[in-house]
Amino acid sequence: SRSDAVEETQLQFNERKPTPGKMVHKRGHWARKAEYFLAVTGEIVGLGNVWRFPYLCYKNGGGVFLVPYLFFLVTCGVPLLLLETSLGQYTRKSGITCWRNICPLFEGIGFASLIVTTYFNFTYIIILAWAFFYLFHSFSKELPWASCNNTWNTVHCKEFDKNFSTSSPELMNATSPALEFWERRVLNISGGIEVLGSLHWEMALCLLLTWIVCYFCVWKGIKSTGKIVYFTAIFPYAMLLILLVRGLTLPGAKDGIIFYLYPEPSRLADPEVWMEAGTQVFFSYTLCYGGLIALSSYNKYNNDCYKDCIYLCLVNSGTSFLAGFVVFSTLGFMAYEQGVPIKDVAESGPGLIFMVYPNAISMMPLSQLWAFCFFLMIILLGLDTEFVSLETFMTIAMDMFPVLLKKKRMKQVVLVITCILSFMIGLLMVTEGGVYIFQLVEHYACSGMCILLIAIFESVCIGWVYGADRLYDNIEDMIGYRPWPIIKYCWTFLTPVICMGTFIFSLVDYTPLKYNNTYVYPSWCYVLGWLLSLSSMMLVPISMVFRLIVGKGNLNEVNKSDKGIFVLCGDHKILKTPL
Repeated sequence: SRSDAVEETQLQFNERKPTPGKMVHKRGHWARKAEYFLAVTGEIVGLGNVWRFPYLCYKNGGGVFLVPYLFFLVTCGVPLLLLETSLGQYTRKSGITCWRNICPLFEGIGFASLIVTTYFNFTYIIILAWAFFYLFHSFSKELPWASCNNTWNTVHCKEFDKNFSTSSPELMNATSPALEFWERRVLNISGGIEVLGSLHWEMALCLLLTWIVCYFCVWKGIKSTGKIVYFTAIFPYAMLLILLVRGLTLPGAKDGIIFYLYPEPSRLADPEVWMEAGTQVFFSYTLCYGGLIALSSYNKYNNDCYKDCIYLCLVNSGTSFLAGFVVFSTLGFMAYEQGVPIKDVAESGPGLIFMVYPNAISMMPLSQLWAFCFFLMIILLGLDTEFVSLETFMTIAMDMFPVLLKKKRMKQVVLVITCILSFMIGLLMVTEGGVYIFQLVEHYACSGMCILLIAIFESVCIGWVYGADRLYDNIEDMIGYRPWPIIKYCWTFLTPVICMGTFIFSLVDYTPLKYNNTYVYPSWCYVLGWLLSLSSMMLVPISMVFRLIVGKGNLNEVNKSDKGIFVLCGDHKILKTPL
């Protein structure tokens, strides 16, 4: 049968005949198609869908923001999503070994993605630790961020309601209970990054708990990951729907939704709107992080990766749009209760889920129940993104060192060491000055510029070196038909040009990082931040130079697969005999 034939071809593609006494790493498959789909859904549907897309939508013209968003989705999001999933499925390799096999000169793409993913893991899990802290405090008799009667509150703390005038002198320097809980109880924030202060031991325990959960989600590889995503990827939607129904029944919800979607066509003339739309697409689809390649490498050879991409786009973008109704219906209620304009309470990032939304929840009846539902949803949305990224790291390690990690319990040992080291690094971010380190790493090491540069290299490698038509041939061999032709032209022209334009604009539009728009970092922090950015961006050109220096022969001979599977220049077939 055709499926048997392609499976045999794929085995030839991935493995040479073993030499006597040499252990061969055989790759597994997802037990069910649903496991793969939910794992990818869990990775790409994360906190950014809740805290970033709705805010960007309201900030950048309401409903008209969907125009640049869909433009970047069609020209960059879908093409790169298909590129990475099809490469992983076809080569059955993860980030580094995948690029090494198809184009050794671009092997640095895999290393760059790995570095960005590592930085991402360090920061993202801190957010989960904060969410666990809030979840545990949701069981309090009175929500601690609802009143000013706590030991950490200052004399400036005020519980706002309609009876206060926003121009009242007593409110000029007032702070909300939610803000003081966040800054003085959760962060226990110091005056600057130079003052790290003491360790917040409660937050350190939450961080430890999060890493333990991630470890047990990954310790059996895709066997455990594939089962856990049934809960972590599906249950957040139940919470999202519950919160949506609750939000829509609140007074002021209608005004919030109108504020969210009210179209301002004039905003389309602002290049910043297009820049933020493009950045949102790359972040929300976790493009160029290497996770999509790693997860797809466990697919069966004839899995329809093209349809998967279409369905995943519908799920991810639909979730972002739906989350906007949840967020802004609640913000409308909060503005109604406080008697202030909605724009005064709308916020993006951690401030939305750790200050604004908890403040709104505290005004509802049964506030503890809604707080529990909200933070459980946040934890599950972020948890599968985190442990799938950890699974990506382990998959790369297995592909790089298959013989070593196939030894008994060696994979678990490496996983334990990885989690322990990551936990110890994360302790820096749960000190009194830790939030400054968190923001510095997140802003520079995981920046959109790093992702955009990797995207440029990926599209150039496939579009111009490997060949877009060749990858289309590979996809046709796997799924039995060729995808929509426009995607091929995106790889070749549109995607690299658009990414390059966005990359240049982000450099021109660069402004130094500030915490809370007030605290200016020391000069050495900006130097460190750019070094973190360059640590991933420079790996591709450095890898190319290294290959050219150590390689023998002309450029064509240097740019050959180590396994002799691909020869990337010439008119002959791609797939050659592996022996």
